[in-house]
Amino acid sequence: MPDLPLGPIAEALAADPDGVALVDASGERTWSQAVAEMRGAAAQLLSATPDPDERWGIMGDNAAPTLMAHAAALMAGVGAVAVSRQLTLPELTDQIEDSSMVGLIAGPSSAPTAVAALEAGLVRTVVLHSGATTASSAPGVVQWTDWLASAPEVADFQDRPARPAMVYTSGTTGRARGTQTRWVLAPVATHREYLAKLRERAQFPEGAHIVVGPLQHNGPLTAVRHLLLGRPVVVVGRFDGAEVLRLIDRYDVTSSVMVPTHFQRLLGVDPEIRESVDVSSVALIAHTGSACPPDVKRAMIDWFGPVLLESYGGSESGTLCRIGSTDWLEHPGSVGQAVEPFRVVVVDEDGNDLAVGETGILAFEAPEGFGPTYHQDPEKTAKAYVRPGAFTLGDMGHVDENGFIFITDRMSDMVVSGGVNLYPSESENALRQHPAVADVAVIGIPHPDLGEQLLALVVPADPSSAPDPTDLEAFCRDLISAYKIPRKFEFIAELPRNEMQKVDKKALRRPYWDSDRTIAG
Repeated sequence: MPDLPLGPIAEALAADPDGVALVDASGERTWSQAVAEMRGAAAQLLSATPDPDERWGIMGDNAAPTLMAHAAALMAGVGAVAVSRQLTLPELTDQIEDSSMVGLIAGPSSAPTAVAALEAGLVRTVVLHSGATTASSAPGVVQWTDWLASAPEVADFQDRPARPAMVYTSGTTGRARGTQTRWVLAPVATHREYLAKLRERAQFPEGAHIVVGPLQHNGPLTAVRHLLLGRPVVVVGRFDGAEVLRLIDRYDVTSSVMVPTHFQRLLGVDPEIRESVDVSSVALIAHTGSACPPDVKRAMIDWFGPVLLESYGGSESGTLCRIGSTDWLEHPGSVGQAVEPFRVVVVDEDGNDLAVGETGILAFEAPEGFGPTYHQDPEKTAKAYVRPGAFTLGDMGHVDENGFIFITDRMSDMVVSGGVNLYPSESENALRQHPAVADVAVIGIPHPDLGEQLLALVVPADPSSAPDPTDLEAFCRDLISAYKIPRKFEFIAELPRNEMQKVDKKALRRPYWDSDRTIAG
């Protein structure tokens, strides 16, 4: 009977059972230890999830069990959802019900919300790892080590339908929608076929890969592909530039996925520390999430060498275009050329092609089945397409005569802060529920470290008395995740609106930016 499809992991185990497989704040795990944990997790997930349409939520605390749980789910053919550790209970409830989650795996920062979901009867099991504890006596809470120790014997890891990891991405309506990660573009039927396709092409060079971003996001989560190829992964908890450099040196790290905020913090490390570490092992730093200031990118290339590879795409589409360091130095500001099987087009609002150099909606043509879809949301799926067979991620731009793509603005109000997509409508919907708020608009304004940050422009219900910003922040905490709450508030008499009475966000943003481009980068 078929065993757990370890693939290259089995080769790493046989070749060097005591070699380092995973590193996190708790220490190192050997291949022997990691395989034992993944085998136990796979058996538990499979036995607890007989229905292939049910899923497990893996809350994104940056720790080795998060990565092993995702790997185990893929090998067992059980659908996993990468859940933000910062969700409030109402936000988590929506995702649990939408994706049919039956269990949650959580670390210290996500344990309270996960246990609250269990107590509310939303899931059957909560598994806690990395020192997470709870005072709850609700049945169904189990520690990671106890969960693995009680794993049933599974002799037959039979074929199940392919279930790629799912992530949730917000929309202009303010409600997050699920989409399967596009790590494999070719259609596959079973989870074993999916794993085989996933392992055909390495995402990163051989050697250790370091995770510095939250494992709830698609970019950092691609580290699971590296682990599935039998290659070591170092997981960083809270980002600290000096510590990241030390880990790169200690483990001869060859690759990572970062966002421009990480670059700025690495460049800000004490020069003596920077000079004391060896980063010559690094062969690739993939960066995405937001536009990188040109001076920051040049400084990183001067330091690390031409190892930066910028990608543009989304969780729902995969990578659409990319550009290496050498090409970027020759075409500064570009996000690269389209990658197969996609072809870039620039269109007007009616979906008609525009000429080379003209600015319009950036769209990508793809074969059937390669475009984005959103779980149980055909309306959002349809809105992603500007015409049959061509979809957009909501950005404006142009393409030069050599096919290099340049992004100049956004169609939507989305804000990218530290590489995280923020949708102002979510913040606005929360603030409008406060009795002292008559109207509100949330916009993105410049931030020296994060690129952009949220600013709430509030019309007070009582024109003679503006509400306390601290009170507004506290009010929002029960409704939305902390990172979605604006940290700056300004009070105005009224919001500017166009002829259709829609709030003119561009007019609101304009005073805060020093050019016509009202997004970072």
